[in-house]
Amino acid sequence: MQTKTLALISSQLISRNETVAVAESVTAGLLSRTFSLAENATEFLQGGIIVYNLGQKTKHLNVNPILGQRTNCVSPDIAIEMALGVADKFCSEWGIAITGYAAPVPELNIKSCFAYFSIVNNGRVVHSNIIETKLSGQARVQQYFVDHLLGVFRDQLS
Repeated sequence: MQTKTLALISSQLISRNETVAVAESVTAGLLSRTFSLAENATEFLQGGIIVYNLGQKTKHLNVNPILGQRTNCVSPDIAIEMALGVADKFCSEWGIAITGYAAPVPELNIKSCFAYFSIVNNGRVVHSNIIETKLSGQARVQQYFVDHLLGVFRDQLS
């Protein structure tokens, strides 16, 4: 399925002469890598950034540090700020961001895996939501998040 989805995303973006940039936390570069595997990726992929902590999200993507500290940088608003920031920094029409947890974090009372994501186009939010899963294993969870996000992005382009 991923190959078909990537082909559709690639053809849509190229035909529109539009580009995408990605800001990742929980997926740690997997979404950027996946986009890079698409045919003609150099014609639509501006690049991506992995921002794992508050300092980097604030410095590179203009995330509000007070909100970031309050939410451990995992919230719908943080995902939106990240998506807007990456689109701006990478001079891209589309920005996609994802932040969350790919494993439980008992010390923060995080018992399940989830991520907030946002997709922006030309400075406006077109889709923002949460992805939840009962899967376990960080790699499996990250892949699930990427697959879900690719499907949502494909639908936004259609």
